[in-house]
Amino acid sequence: MAISFLPTILFPPPSSLFVTAMSILSCLSLANGGYMETKGQHIQYSKFFNVEATSKKPKDQESKLASRNGMLLVYTPAFLVGLASLMAFRGRDLRFVMVISALIVHFFKRVIEVLFVHKYSGYMALEAAIPICLSYTISTVTMIYTQYLSQASLEPLVDLKHVGATLFLVGIVGNFYHHWILSSLREKGDRQYKIPTGGLFDLVICPHYLFEILEFIGVSCISQTMYSVCFTFGTICYLMGRSLATREWYVLKFGEKFNKDVKALIPYIF
Repeated sequence: MAISFLPTILFPPPSSLFVTAMSILSCLSLANGGYMETKGQHIQYSKFFNVEATSKKPKDQESKLASRNGMLLVYTPAFLVGLASLMAFRGRDLRFVMVISALIVHFFKRVIEVLFVHKYSGYMALEAAIPICLSYTISTVTMIYTQYLSQASLEPLVDLKHVGATLFLVGIVGNFYHHWILSSLREKGDRQYKIPTGGLFDLVICPHYLFEILEFIGVSCISQTMYSVCFTFGTICYLMGRSLATREWYVLKFGEKFNKDVKALIPYIF
């Protein structure tokens, strides 16, 4: 029943081995990343990760970037891919333009946050920044390419692109707002972590992840391709694992000061 319902809400998968492989790889690798987060193996630009403490190389052989520069390296190529695609594929249908525009806005917001919102107190390993950058860039390319191939197919019976645009806008505004709250907790030069309050932080420790999930659900609804659904499902699994790890980190760091009623990701539930 569920499989027979899919053609009403999704484009048929394109006959592309690359897209099929990337759909499976994105879903499994992101889901595995979320699982590894819960096991203490964290992505190498989180507050849980210490470059100097965990590097296996001698200090004189380490390649490190200032955290701000590392994050710019991570996000900027995917943003430029979106811009280049928008220029290269002029005159395409509204859905195609909306997908590319959503990706551009998503990564442009991240670049702006890196430059003007987030505060940094450490370094990022170059050997970590490069694969993360490639992951974002290849995922962006694949999503745009899949949408391009889908233009040759009939539209799904149920049009979700305007619902998706609404979810995307709610997600990106909510994500930015809670990133701003996090940034406001620390004055310039302050390296001490604090328990965030305000917004949805009084209910969940990672509302910024909750709104990021809404962003990607929105992109999936705009796109309505199997790849975007697989990528979003993997992202949800990853952010669920990361939110659990974040909550555990706060509990260990702040002990009784941390309100145990505050959930990880979804108010009152998870």
